[in-house]
Amino acid sequence: MPVSKKRVRKAEPTKSKKISSQTFGDKGPSPRWYIITMSVLMIIGVLIIVLNYLTVLPGSVSNWYLWSGLGLIGIGFVMTTEYR
Repeated sequence: MPVSKKRVRKAEPTKSKKISSQTFGDKGPSPRWYIITMSVLMIIGVLIIVLNYLTVLPGSVSNWYLWSGLGLIGIGFVMTTEYR
């Protein structure tokens, strides 16, 4: 039975590994202001909705308060997708 050839391994990594590690560079952690802004937007959104239904805000119960509160919560959730 014939003997197969031995492979010689190179000590350095292939170029494809170097390129793939450079294209997905690490951006680092999110700044503190980003986390605070994200949290404050979601908290204010919840407060607007709750205060609207407790009739504490002027103008009685209004759909504008509901949509603005949901909008702030939505912006906060969109910001969480960029959180590192």
